[in-house]
Amino acid sequence: MESASEMVAFPLLTTPIESNYRACTIPYRFPSDNPRKPTPTELSWIDLFYNSTPSFKKRAESDSSVPDAPARAEKFAQRYTEILEDLKKDPESHGGPPVCILLCRLREQVLRELGFQDIFKKVKDEENAKAISLFENVVDLNDAIEDEVKRVENLIRGIFAGNIFDLGSAQLAEVFSKDGMSFLASCQNLVPRPWVIDDLDAFKLKWTKKFWKKAVIFVDNSGADIILGILPFARELLRRGTQVVLAANDLPSINDVTYTELIEIISKLKDKNGQLKGVDTSKLLIANSGNDLPVIDLSRVSQELAHLASDADLVILEGMGRGIETNLYAQFKCDSLKIGMVKHPEVAQFLGGRLYDCVFKYNEVLLS
Repeated sequence: MESASEMVAFPLLTTPIESNYRACTIPYRFPSDNPRKPTPTELSWIDLFYNSTPSFKKRAESDSSVPDAPARAEKFAQRYTEILEDLKKDPESHGGPPVCILLCRLREQVLRELGFQDIFKKVKDEENAKAISLFENVVDLNDAIEDEVKRVENLIRGIFAGNIFDLGSAQLAEVFSKDGMSFLASCQNLVPRPWVIDDLDAFKLKWTKKFWKKAVIFVDNSGADIILGILPFARELLRRGTQVVLAANDLPSINDVTYTELIEIISKLKDKNGQLKGVDTSKLLIANSGNDLPVIDLSRVSQELAHLASDADLVILEGMGRGIETNLYAQFKCDSLKIGMVKHPEVAQFLGGRLYDCVFKYNEVLLS
């Protein structure tokens, strides 16, 4: 993780950031709430993290890179559960109040203190290998669609289908451990439109009329998400002449793809001419976002990303953590897209949608 002094605000947030930006989407508490007593929303989120602790413990137990993994995993579960219990008694303990960013940070902290750097590494490697073998097939299916509006809709459906691969969701971790997931079946089985937030028609209209010179995409999970969802879409942007910056996490957190993993994935996907299935990649950049959580506070990103993003005219936040639980209402100086699948019942309830509903939020900024 970059030291605090090296972190800066994302340059495309609407200023002043202090009054315009709040990372967390859901209001966990209001000024009138008693600061010493957890709100019903805070309690439901503490429970959400409590319920996913056994699946994290199970992953940690089988981390062969850590000596005494089972004993340390037990310690992780105990310590993290104690922290959650403390927060139920006093929401101001442990640097509270308990919003999703803090709950994620505390979980990572306990894992790292016990020597667990990357408990999802094995499953990430397996899923990346699987998705890499399917990449050409997925790209060919998209390329075969001649109508560019239909093609972009198909690519967007692919992003949602890929985004299902999320082991931070207790229900999905269970489904996944049973039978893995078929990417193409997931594309067919998205909940029917209109989605809970659905600006797809407006975006399709712009797609044919508008050219973005530079897009920054905050990426999410490993496996199908990045390789079969985001990269075919990024390739389409490259094909149109847009420069693409993929912003990935600095350190491992659940099954999110890291900066170093993404560099490796792309080098494996490139052909002998350095192209992504026939598309030039000289305008494709990979940036370290400086982040180490499955959610992101855009008031703190790496200087490298801030520099690369300063002249972008499209910002895309993908995934439930970065695009829905945080930043759904973030305002930017340029066009933005928030794309993600709703995988927590608490989020579905807040949005008034269904579990596994889709969010496709497009904001156009008309420059005067």
